[in-house]
Amino acid sequence: MNDVDTRYRDASLPVADRVEILLSQMTLEEKAGLFFHTMIVPSDDGELAGPDPTFGTRSNEEYLSGLLMNHFNLLGGMPSAKLGAVWHNKLQEAAARTRLGIPVTISTDPRHAFSDNPLAALASGAFSQWPDTLGLAALQDEALVERFGDIARREYTAVGIRVALHPQIDLATEPRWARQLNTFGEDPDLASRLGTAYIRGFQGAELGADSVAAMAKHFPGGGPQQDGEDPHFAYGREQVYPGGQFELHLKPFEAAFAAGVSQIMPYYGMPIGTEHEEVGFGFNKSVITGLLRERFGFDGVVCTDWGLISDSEIMGQPFPARAWGVEHLSPRERMIKILDAGADQFGGEAIPELLVDIVRAGEVSEERLDVSARRLLREKFVLGLFDRPYVDAETAESVVGSAEFRAEGEAAQRASVTLLTNDGTLPLEAGLRLYVEGVDPEIAAEYGTIVESPEDADAAVIRLQAPYEQRETMFENFFHAGSLDFPAEVVDHIAAVAAAVPTVVDVFLDRPAILGPIADAAAAVTANYGTNVRALLDVLTGSASPKGKLPFDIPASMAAVEASRPDVPFDTAEPRFRFGHGLSY
Repeated sequence: MNDVDTRYRDASLPVADRVEILLSQMTLEEKAGLFFHTMIVPSDDGELAGPDPTFGTRSNEEYLSGLLMNHFNLLGGMPSAKLGAVWHNKLQEAAARTRLGIPVTISTDPRHAFSDNPLAALASGAFSQWPDTLGLAALQDEALVERFGDIARREYTAVGIRVALHPQIDLATEPRWARQLNTFGEDPDLASRLGTAYIRGFQGAELGADSVAAMAKHFPGGGPQQDGEDPHFAYGREQVYPGGQFELHLKPFEAAFAAGVSQIMPYYGMPIGTEHEEVGFGFNKSVITGLLRERFGFDGVVCTDWGLISDSEIMGQPFPARAWGVEHLSPRERMIKILDAGADQFGGEAIPELLVDIVRAGEVSEERLDVSARRLLREKFVLGLFDRPYVDAETAESVVGSAEFRAEGEAAQRASVTLLTNDGTLPLEAGLRLYVEGVDPEIAAEYGTIVESPEDADAAVIRLQAPYEQRETMFENFFHAGSLDFPAEVVDHIAAVAAAVPTVVDVFLDRPAILGPIADAAAAVTANYGTNVRALLDVLTGSASPKGKLPFDIPASMAAVEASRPDVPFDTAEPRFRFGHGLSY
């Protein structure tokens, strides 16, 4: 490093000066490395990890010293907080050995709840476990959401995670959409208030050395999906606005900008029938430059959603680039279009050599790269990564998943349970004979005597998952889509059990299932959005109270869903249960 002017390491200098001192010394290859934010897999032993064939990722060392990359999305679970922290430090040590020693920024999808989808949210593992975001919405409590954000911030920073690929502030206006679980529901005002609280919790009053930078998504609102299909897949690429409500979906983002959100992710979808070009939002200049940069004045980092440029393979199955509307363009042309649109970073891509070649060929100027490089470097400096790149492994072990944080998460799980109907069966008395399905009988035995048939029981407790259609590939089935009707055999089975004994049905509502036939048969119906068995049984037996309120309408029928407009909230006719419904004992 003899030829390097190291004044950018001087923490007493203004961030803008440090950025320019560093940027002026960067080679084209080093600049290009900043633009790629791809998945990285931690090791099981705290050492640097090799390549991972499941997701086609390269070795940790190759990303850092070969491709000169330094932004990574943490994929998969950590074996423990301590080993995760040790691995993170090894990664930073490897980054420090590169010519300029630019530190690594680690990001993650949500990893504090129950959902486990490799490209949307990860199971909590070592971290404290909370209801999914819909469950936070069901509590309608800004202080609680900010507290969750603050706890997650402390757990993230303890292991070196400094960017949250969330909150997801899309409005859940299409009841069939597969991505509702990580939203704040259907109501624009609630999503705006809670999204703001969430950002405050992760970032603090302003971004700094103790913050986790929040990347709000999916601009300009990913809810209005044609037929509720998701644009991870070609059949879900169209976003439609038959109700003319494009502006309404911007409301939560306006609130996020006011809260100082650091980063924005545009969605995969392509707008149909609007003033904007019919290409995916990551390629869309009038959306990223026109709306985001110019109208809203956003000067933070814009990172595309994952995999807009390159076709890939996941779990042995082909996964084409989400290049909606520009499928005919080459990877080179797609990259140029994304840069021209105004984005700063390519999510889920690791091809800096292509960007270098594009600049060398004169198709994009190096000055254009500098515009985005400044934003990307600025955030690293503001987060204190150049000044304190390492974490303390012992601290990580004591902070992550601490008893205090786990207790708060469980309290939120209990409180988020939403009581939809109750004929007086709830709360259940202690010591009843219980027939259970979808419930671990060993845990249920702590609350009553478990019996083998409904006829022998005083009460039945049955847990269901909101219905969804099975799709062809394993990956598609991580995204629950299609009809919201329970299969006839499920409805008939609930009716048969309920005919024999007072029956409580609890439904995991990752989407607003058609609950009418269940509610007509059962003695009581509860909804959860990520609640463990004990937390649920604490509520059903009255040692805790259900405080949840529905974060969306529950439609009366699939016919009502199909007749509704995907961009308009609360648009299904005569819903069975309305937003905000929730009984108490």
